[in-house]
Amino acid sequence: MEDNNLKQQITDLLRANPTKKFRVEDVSDALGYHGSAAFKLIVQEFARLEREQIAAVTSEGEFQLNEKARTLNGVFHANDKGFGFVAYDDELPDAYIAPDNTMLALNGDEVDMEIVRAADPHSDRGPEGKVTGIDVHNYTHVVGAFMQTDDDMGYYGQVRLTDKKLSRYKFYVVDTGLKPTPGEVVTAEITEYPNSDHPLAMVGIAKKVIGSVDDPGIDILQIVYAHDIPAEFPEDVLQEADAIPDHVTEAEMAGREDLTDQDLVTIDGESSKDLDDAVTVWKMDNGNYHLGVHIADVSHYVKEGSLLDQEAYKRGTSVYLTDRVIPMLPRRLSNGICSLNEGVLRLCMSCEMEIDPEGNVVNHRIHPSVMKSTARMTYTDVNKILESHDDATRERYARLVPMFETMGELHKILYKQRKRRGAIDFDDHEAEIIVDETGHAIDIKLRIRGLAEKMIESFMLAANETVAEHYNKAKAPFIYRVHETPDGERVKSFFEFLTAFGINVKGDPDHLRPKMLQNVLKSVAGKPEEAVVSVMMLRSLKQARYTDQSLGHFGLAAKYYTHFTSPIRRYPDTMVHRLIHFYEENGINAKSKERYADLLEEIGTHSSEMERRAVDAERDTDSMKKAEYMADHLGEEFDATVSSVMKFGMFIELPNTVEGLIHISRLTDDYYEYVEKYLALVGRKTHRTYRIGQAVRVKVVNVDKEQSQIDFALVDPSAAPTSDLLPKREHHSNNYGGNHRNGRPNDHHRSQNGGNGNRNRNNNQGGNRNGGRNNNVRHTRNQTQSGNRQNHKPNR
Repeated sequence: MEDNNLKQQITDLLRANPTKKFRVEDVSDALGYHGSAAFKLIVQEFARLEREQIAAVTSEGEFQLNEKARTLNGVFHANDKGFGFVAYDDELPDAYIAPDNTMLALNGDEVDMEIVRAADPHSDRGPEGKVTGIDVHNYTHVVGAFMQTDDDMGYYGQVRLTDKKLSRYKFYVVDTGLKPTPGEVVTAEITEYPNSDHPLAMVGIAKKVIGSVDDPGIDILQIVYAHDIPAEFPEDVLQEADAIPDHVTEAEMAGREDLTDQDLVTIDGESSKDLDDAVTVWKMDNGNYHLGVHIADVSHYVKEGSLLDQEAYKRGTSVYLTDRVIPMLPRRLSNGICSLNEGVLRLCMSCEMEIDPEGNVVNHRIHPSVMKSTARMTYTDVNKILESHDDATRERYARLVPMFETMGELHKILYKQRKRRGAIDFDDHEAEIIVDETGHAIDIKLRIRGLAEKMIESFMLAANETVAEHYNKAKAPFIYRVHETPDGERVKSFFEFLTAFGINVKGDPDHLRPKMLQNVLKSVAGKPEEAVVSVMMLRSLKQARYTDQSLGHFGLAAKYYTHFTSPIRRYPDTMVHRLIHFYEENGINAKSKERYADLLEEIGTHSSEMERRAVDAERDTDSMKKAEYMADHLGEEFDATVSSVMKFGMFIELPNTVEGLIHISRLTDDYYEYVEKYLALVGRKTHRTYRIGQAVRVKVVNVDKEQSQIDFALVDPSAAPTSDLLPKREHHSNNYGGNHRNGRPNDHHRSQNGGNGNRNRNNNQGGNRNGGRNNNVRHTRNQTQSGNRQNHKPNR
């Protein structure tokens, strides 16, 4: 019996019976713990709970829940069938909320809740609660096509909602204010939320027409407005940007180190226009390497408190959506004076490092500079030079080829150094969606990360670590990119899961080291179980975020880490540059430390939220465009892989990263049971088995672009391997799902959005305790490393 576990069980018991008074014996009986040792531990835990004002002692010496602790606050996660879950603690299972106890809260609402039934300490069943109040509504507006029907209930018309979590609701538009015409896509402010009079309807005012349903690109624009991402810059912000000179002046160069005599190159994708990093490498006389990472000095132009600064903070990050970029800064800055374009003077913040042959940074300098890019290189051309040894390309850049080869050497050294210390390297496939002139998806191509992409990533990681370590050791208030060590309980569950594959991890889950997980990945590399182990490992990790505390980066096995290298498209990087300038001008002392000490935590929190907003919008856009592409391939067959297995079916991934579901109701050759321990579906009679990573042949049978849903069917069920994974039992429970009679055709619509009926948060990634598909895995994979995808560059 673990003390922390016992404390939580007692807390759950009190919360589930908020007015009941308990003797120690009552608690002992309720929890099934007996004996003098258990009695003593329960008394000790009650003492702790009393100190923490969770429990109160009555005049009769009994215990009950402290009134102050009755109400919990959390985020409500809705299910299409009316029930939901409240996430109220990072370390505890979410509380199930029955349909009658939701107070008609919408998905994402911040709510108050009381526990009505404690978690079962002898199973994985979490607590049950009821919503007692809605503090903050997640939705303040909706986006959709305006229409008028015979079912408008006396209102002016309706907005057709396509948001998955609002698809069960109707939205009526009043006749005051804007009066759109049918077919126009509008934003509408919510004035009435679901209530007892209209539990499945909302009412609001049309506020803005953003286009017509027939306009090219309107589908992505709806996602932009739905996520409340600013699509246009205010006029006064644009005017402030226009007032900035489009060239570097002599006055601006004063006090900066002149690097114009060095060969500095930018290396980016062909379509990139916001070039914010340049690099140079040379071999030093002592055998070490000089690595120069020179970053556009955005903070020089985006002055603190200016309209540009306020707008950049509000946006937090640039957002990259298939065929468009919604920039953090006006294009006059992002593609102009801040972009390190070839052959022109630009202001920079430089991090110059001396790196030994083992990959250690033995010397460094961080300082403002002025530079001139020698060449605007692309990943394609650098890969032709280093990987393909293309004669024409090598001849074209003959003067720079030796430097690129030295860069390749240094990258291999830095990569090996990261691997030695235990950095976790998830091999991820990223897709590029190709659209035609109307915005319609016509192809999906895999992006292959070559040596050039990996090389630039290594250099950016080195600079980010060096800057973070410098200011942490100087004890200066700063912003860090952190990825905390996973929770011990979550890791313990992952280790238990691994035993099913004969993998026994050496080490303490409560004192996890990245090397331990790296060794796990190494042990399954190339094996059938590699995919499932990789997915489950990702679910055990926390999400990276910004904060003013240097908590290290677990995924990179880095003690210090920040984001310094992308200030054109990430506000935290701009803030890091501003801090560097400030400390250079004012020194690091008691007075200078006060200037930003109380501001950085809030900046970090806001930046993390804006990053998640951008990732959500990108994910929704990708899913919608992939569905649009697959709608043109109905009836076609594809080779695919099982990417996730759940009670109600299995998710399938095509080689081009498109995902869809084979619902259990389509598995008609047998009655399939879900074996949670192995994350497998097994036929009761045939023992045909489906597990993550398994190859299958599928046919596209249904596509719903609006809901971003793709349905597959198996082409040849008899080709499935068999197993003896089914547990031996005399009676079979129907709770495991099944074919037509137990299938739940709507479950996959809910689960593709992250979690099924037994939702249990996994580090804000939307997983569930039954091993369900985590729709954020691919994006989280980037976030657990150096940052979110930005313009499809390597993790910088």
